[in-house]
Amino acid sequence: MERIDRRKLLGMAVLVPLAGLAACATGPGADTVEEGVRRLLTLSTERAFAQLLAPNGFYDSQVARIAVPQAFGGNGSVLGALLQSGPVRRELAIAINRVAQDAADRAAAIVIDRVRRMSLRDAVAVLRGGPTAATDLLQQAAGGAVLDAMLPEVSRGLRSDLIQMASAAIAAKTGIDYAELGQTVAGQASDGIFRAIGREEAAIRANPRATRDPVLIALLGLTR
Repeated sequence: MERIDRRKLLGMAVLVPLAGLAACATGPGADTVEEGVRRLLTLSTERAFAQLLAPNGFYDSQVARIAVPQAFGGNGSVLGALLQSGPVRRELAIAINRVAQDAADRAAAIVIDRVRRMSLRDAVAVLRGGPTAATDLLQQAAGGAVLDAMLPEVSRGLRSDLIQMASAAIAAKTGIDYAELGQTVAGQASDGIFRAIGREEAAIRANPRATRDPVLIALLGLTR
């Protein structure tokens, strides 16, 4: 199937029934309502990944930044005191978020593909739902696949540079291993991706005209 192209989507001229969403769901406009939900998710996803994959995208994000795991909390030793210092923890946080960013690059194609293949049995309910209703549905459909795709990349990334030195020392003291640490970081990164998508969805719902997409403007305008 052809890869989703936002420019192509935005350039499509689709006539939108104006009789109301209920009529769209059961009449000839049902396909248009489903297409509207897909456009909403596609645009939200592309905007979210554009921000997250920018330099320091995860670290700079208010909704996706990954906190330094408790494994780096220290144990009262000289190492623990070092890891508690502001500059060191900041460098750790930046490094961990860069690991998540590298792994998220692999997840982007998976999310877009799931948007394209999602079953939207009640697109009207999604459009009438809360500000992140479409994203919530997407996370249910794609969350597991995103986590599975990111975990190997995160685990590899945690073995490098500053993270390797710090986590290796901690593992020797506490028994925490890379697999557990990788699962924690990958889980936070996956959740952060969907929070970022949800934030973009909410912004689009609040101002659909800014998208310049006639389908989104018409359908989301009817739900306000």
